[in-house]
Amino acid sequence: MKKVAVTVAVLALGLAACQDNAADNNVSAVNTVQNEVEADLNATANDTANVTNAADNALDNTANAVANETTDNTAN
Repeated sequence: MKKVAVTVAVLALGLAACQDNAADNNVSAVNTVQNEVEADLNATANDTANVTNAADNALDNTANAVANETTDNTAN
């Protein structure tokens, strides 16, 4: 009888340890997706800033070249 009682107690503890973690797993999955989206958005923002800076530099260089050419032509 003691063996049966011990076996039942062990099984009950085992079942109690097997609780449903679906809600926690869903929250973790949502957090992971949010972190990945945030990382993607940050990378896109950085890429956009780099492209914008490159375009700004190209425009400045073009404007400087035109100004220099105009000055050279005027001086001659």
